Amino acid sequence: MTEIASPHISQPRIMVLRVQPGHPPFRIVEIDGEVVGEARGVTDVLETAAAFGITVHDLDDPDVVRWVGGDRYTWTVH
Repeated sequence: MTEIASPHISQPRIMVLRVQPGHPPFRIVEIDGEVVGEARGVTDVLETAAAFGITVHDLDDPDVVRWVGGDRYTWTVH
């Protein structure tokens, strides 16, 4: 019997969801699957992570942060 290998997809602790309309626009931040706040820029993401004891060294590391609907430079609704 052969086993089928499945690719491992990591689930990062931090998820930054797509931009929401507002004045100013914002993105919802989840940590460990729970909504923990809103971010209006990268600094907010880093501060939220730090409040939960997470030090982020690389915002582009998909094993640490997953950006949904854009990247760390996306802060406006398209």
